[in-house]
Amino acid sequence: MNREYPERPILGVGAVVIDGDEVLLVRRANEPLKGEWSLPGGAVELGEELSAAVVREVREETGVDVEVGPIVEVLDRIRRDSDGRARFHYVLVDFVCRPKSRALASGSDALAAVWATRAELPAYGVAVATIAVIEKAFTIRA
Repeated sequence: MNREYPERPILGVGAVVIDGDEVLLVRRANEPLKGEWSLPGGAVELGEELSAAVVREVREETGVDVEVGPIVEVLDRIRRDSDGRARFHYVLVDFVCRPKSRALASGSDALAAVWATRAELPAYGVAVATIAVIEKAFTIRA
C-alpha cells in the first residue's frame, strides 16, 4: 500500500517511552513529519500484533528495547495537500512504554533520538497534540 495518497488509512503505532521525567523523542527522517521531533513509531505490518509493532518500531528507530504498557490514545493523523486531498492518513494507537535500557542508536526512520524532559518538549518543536498525548501517558504511567 502506498503511504502517500493511500486508498485507505494506514494503521500505525506510537510509543510514549517514559523514564523518570524524560520521554524518548525521534527526529523523523521521512514524510510525514520529516525533520520534526515526535514519538517513535510507524506502520503495523501485516500479521503483526500492535505490541510487537511498538517494540519493533522503537528498536528500529532508537535502539531501545521497551516493555509495552496500556494504550494512551487512538487518533487520526491526516496531512492534506494544497487541493485538500489526504496526502497521508494514519490511524495511530499510542502506548505508554518503559525502557529496558537508555542507550540510544538512531536507526532506519530517525535522523536522531534523544531523551527530553517534559519542560524541554516545546524547545524541540513537538506538536501540541503530541505533548497532550505525552502528558496523558505520564498520568497513566503513575
